[in-house]
Amino acid sequence: MSWDWSVVGDFMPMFWDGVKVTLQATVLGSLLAFALGLVWALVLRVPSRFVRWPVGIFVEFIRNTPLLVQLFFFFFVLPEWGIQTTALATGVIGIGLHYSTYTAEVYRAGIEAVPQGQWEAATALSLPRGRTWRAVILPQAIRRVVPALGNYVIALLKDSPMLLAIGVPEMLNEARLFGAETFQYIEPYTVVGVAFILISYPASLLMRFLERRLVH
Repeated sequence: MSWDWSVVGDFMPMFWDGVKVTLQATVLGSLLAFALGLVWALVLRVPSRFVRWPVGIFVEFIRNTPLLVQLFFFFFVLPEWGIQTTALATGVIGIGLHYSTYTAEVYRAGIEAVPQGQWEAATALSLPRGRTWRAVILPQAIRRVVPALGNYVIALLKDSPMLLAIGVPEMLNEARLFGAETFQYIEPYTVVGVAFILISYPASLLMRFLERRLVH
């Protein structure tokens, strides 16, 4: 049960492969979550209830079902319907879609925080609705919500080990495979745990810095 640095050295090649996949899934999943979240937030403000209600029901369904269940559905059920992608692509889509329902609420809060006077000023200037959103509302709203969106990036990173369930070779999966081959578990799992701390803690400090600069 003693610590063996030679085991750490043997695990490093697999570890770095896992880091690369973890960061790739985190970045791509976050971009997808940010893009879809903005779409949901805008659609949920459409006057027509026939547009709002289906999207609202879909968002609530995704938000209130476990991410792991969604990943299993995308990976094992969709291929039965002829929709098949790689494990990593499935993981990115699943985790990005799941978190988009949370970022939608962040965008909604940011939009509602824009002072009413900004809307009135755009109306007084006879700005088209599309230009009002692009040039006046969204820049102010997004500036307010950047720290909150960053926090979801950190949360998404910490949920990335769930991709192990569908075979994505992220950090935890690489540690599991290494342990299964060598029967050495302490070192690889410890390295992965420390790696998550070293990645997420500086990111949280960055979010605090952005919050001070952008919000206050």
